[in-house]
Amino acid sequence: MKAVQWGRVSLALCITLLTVPRTGGYIVDPGPVVKATKGEIWPKPRNQTTSAQFYTIKTGSFSFQSMNFSCDILTKALDRYQKLVLSIGNTTRRAMVNRGYSFQSNNGLRTSSEAHRSWRSDSNWAGYLEQVKVDLKAPCEALPYLSMDEEYTIIIDDFQALLSSFSVWGMLRALESFSQMVVLSDDGSMLRINATTIDDGPRFSHRGLLVDTSRHFIDTCTLVKILDGMAYNKLNVFHWHIVDDHSFPYESRTFPELSERGAYHPSMVYTQADIAMIVEEATLRGIRVMSEFDTPGHTRSWGVSHPELLTECYDQYRGKLGPMDPTRESTYTFLSNLFREVIEVFPDRYVHLGGDEVGFECWASNPHILEYMKQNRLYSFEMLEEKFIQRIVDQIDVLNRSSLVWQEVYVNGVRLPNGTVVHVWTGNRQDLLNKITRDGLPALLSSCWYLDHLSTGGDWRKFYNCDPHDFIGTGQQKSLVLGGEACMWSEVVNGHNILPRIFPRVSATAEKLWSPASVNNADEAARRLEEQTCRMNHRGIPAQPPNGPGFCI
Repeated sequence: MKAVQWGRVSLALCITLLTVPRTGGYIVDPGPVVKATKGEIWPKPRNQTTSAQFYTIKTGSFSFQSMNFSCDILTKALDRYQKLVLSIGNTTRRAMVNRGYSFQSNNGLRTSSEAHRSWRSDSNWAGYLEQVKVDLKAPCEALPYLSMDEEYTIIIDDFQALLSSFSVWGMLRALESFSQMVVLSDDGSMLRINATTIDDGPRFSHRGLLVDTSRHFIDTCTLVKILDGMAYNKLNVFHWHIVDDHSFPYESRTFPELSERGAYHPSMVYTQADIAMIVEEATLRGIRVMSEFDTPGHTRSWGVSHPELLTECYDQYRGKLGPMDPTRESTYTFLSNLFREVIEVFPDRYVHLGGDEVGFECWASNPHILEYMKQNRLYSFEMLEEKFIQRIVDQIDVLNRSSLVWQEVYVNGVRLPNGTVVHVWTGNRQDLLNKITRDGLPALLSSCWYLDHLSTGGDWRKFYNCDPHDFIGTGQQKSLVLGGEACMWSEVVNGHNILPRIFPRVSATAEKLWSPASVNNADEAARRLEEQTCRMNHRGIPAQPPNGPGFCI
């Protein structure tokens, strides 16, 4: 018999289901493929103890009370999370009240009068929870950064809830965890939360999502939705691959002609105000915005307004423009002026310089390039690329910023300054991570988390089964792995389908980067991810179903 596919059940299987008896009747097993948990946290906390005792949340009087230090970031977060908590189950409750019904624990129905406060007779009911104390123990910081403190504790017991952290970033994570523990009761009559103690913090400091906005322009409303989804999964770096070969949507103050001529359309440009808004919205969620201006390759869109930046190709490539011309001093002057602006617009300490997939064919066809190499005793195109990258890295260093580069820069033998982060995206990741960290350089992993690579429904498991420390190396080497990023390249996504392509698949990466290495049971994670997906749906993120047939209340 052929394998059963979703939505199709063969006649033979139907007959089997109807004719194999069990006590009291026949085998009938409808329902979701994976049954969701209720009130479980994603990503899984480091330490959590949960009691059967539960509290009822009074929606009319529930509030967060800020203690000690506060700031605009925390105030706005408290407002967001109060709305999120009080909106839990709203749609379901309204629908059932309108019909005169509420849910029963066995998925049946009964009238709302029958269900009225049945939880009060439950021996595990501990009382009402009206207020959550938010104890921020240190002043707020203005911007998130690498290795920021994201530790927090939660104690829900003795008729009170206490969220504590020494950092506003940790408090944002605490609020997210608290909001995930609040659930609608089985009978639909109230919100409840179990008595719980949590001590939590991330395994890796860099937990990112790359979004490519060149291949397809992604509007700012969708980008903010992506930031929301990242916060719901405790991701903390928005890697903005803002320009590439196909379009240049970044509006430069210094060189406005780059977007005027290089963008797809005047409406498909990120203005300075747009970028400032994205940086602010990210900051409010404890997310860094790291820009990438890929050079010397992936720069064809630059050449529409500035063809002199690119290499003129000869021979069979005549009439085309290749990577940036590394032999012209004017190239470096231009980039210095641009990057001086970029670090003002994007305040994060790190700038991604790219350096990947530089085709040497055009350089090899250009007699001026070949003569330059001869005069400067550059015996390979890798050496020429090294000279280019070295100049750009030095420019960033002078501007008091740190650089990230794709792995080709390292593989091609470029001598990188201490602290330059090497970003692994292809090839044998274990071998590369071992070599990079053995050379004392920090590393990021992305090669096993390419969201544009699709296989089947439920392919989040392939992302979940990848670990950044899965390579042979010393403890010191592994400490140089800062974390990783899932990558959403946009060749085949735009504003209409990027959100369900990212979520919940990126949630798998988020848990691998947050939770302890011992959290590695994909079957257990599947039940929590089913709940997390419904949770994101309720919050306005159109996350696709993670595991096959199922439902969200």
